[in-house]
Amino acid sequence: MYSAQELISNIETLAALPSVYYQVREQLELPDGSVSKVAQLIASDPALTTGVLRLVNSAFYGFSRKIESVERAIPILGLQQTHELVLAMTVGSMFDGIQPQNMDMKRFWQGCMMSALAARELAHVTCNPGSDRLFVIGLLADIGHLVIYQTVPQLAVEAQASADDRHETLYEAERRIIGSDSAEVGAALMDNWKLPSSFADIIGAQFFPRLAGEHVREAELLHLALAVSYADRHNLPSGETVANIDEQIWDDLNLDTTVFTRIREAAEMHLASCISTFFPRMNGRR
Repeated sequence: MYSAQELISNIETLAALPSVYYQVREQLELPDGSVSKVAQLIASDPALTTGVLRLVNSAFYGFSRKIESVERAIPILGLQQTHELVLAMTVGSMFDGIQPQNMDMKRFWQGCMMSALAARELAHVTCNPGSDRLFVIGLLADIGHLVIYQTVPQLAVEAQASADDRHETLYEAERRIIGSDSAEVGAALMDNWKLPSSFADIIGAQFFPRLAGEHVREAELLHLALAVSYADRHNLPSGETVANIDEQIWDDLNLDTTVFTRIREAAEMHLASCISTFFPRMNGRR
C-alpha cells in the first residue's frame, strides 16, 4: 500500500516545475512586481513566447486587436493572469515526454483540457473572478492518475478493472488496492510544487467538495467541470450525467441543471485549439 507522498517521491520528472515559472511567480508576489521583468522571462523561452502569443490572439480570450509581442500582452493580461498561463504551459511542456504504460496520453490530456475549459466557463457563469486559476486547477485535477500510472502501473490497471467489475467508484478502488486515490496524489503534488494552498485544497476535494474548507465553492465548480469531461470522454448524454450529481451542489452554486449542456458545448468548441496551444506536439501521438 502506498501513501500519496510515497507515490510522488518515486517520480523524478515531477520533482519541480521549471525555474521560469517560479521566477514569474516571484514577480507576482512582490509588492512592486515588474511587468517588464515578467515579459523578459517569458521572452527568454521561445516555446513559452509562442504559446502565450498564440493563446492571447485566439478565441479563448477574444481580444479585438492582434497582440504581436509579449511586452504588449503582459500588461493587457495582468500579472495574475499571466502567472496562470505560464503555469499551464510549463505543465504541458514538462509532461511532453512522459508515456506511462497502459495510458493513452492523448486521451488523458484531452480529458484534462475539457475539465479546464469547463471550469473556466463555470467560473464565468457564476461570476467567479478566478476563471484562469480554475482553468489551471481543472487542467491539473486529474494529474494524480498520471503519477499513479507512472509509478504503479499494474496496480493502476487493477484498480480500474476492479472499479468496472464491482461497479464501484475508481477512487474507492484506488484507496483499497493502491492505498491512496488520484485526488490525494494530485493534492500532494501541488504541495510538492509549492503552488498556492488553494490548488491542493480544491484538487484534493474534487470528489467531496465540502472537504475543501474555505474553497468549497471552487471545489464544487471543479466537481461539475470533471463531470462535463467525464460525459464527453464516455459519450454520455448530458441529462444522464446531471442525474448523478448531488443536487446540493447546484443549490450551493445557484445554478440550474440546464447550464450543464451549455458548458459542455462551450468547452468542446475550444478544445481543439487549446490542445494545439498547450500540447503542440501531441497530434498524432497515442
